[in-house]
Amino acid sequence: MIQHPYVTEKATLMAEKDNVLQFIVDVSDTKPKVKKEIEALFNVKVAGVNMMLTSKGKKKAIVTFEEPNTATELASRLGIF
Repeated sequence: MIQHPYVTEKATLMAEKDNVLQFIVDVSDTKPKVKKEIEALFNVKVAGVNMMLTSKGKKKAIVTFEEPNTATELASRLGIF
């Protein structure tokens, strides 16, 4: 389950440059589960998902989108930009 977007200066630059958004998710979530949830929630196509644990013990999903500028559009809808 997606908890919230992960917003830092680096994450914002990645959204603009690489068409990528970052989310904090449950530690038990898997890549396919996050991909399905993002596609269902926002009605977009996901190209790939990478996962990592933060230094605070939370799990971060780095989501890459198939269509150009999807990350910036979603970020503006979510109120990140």
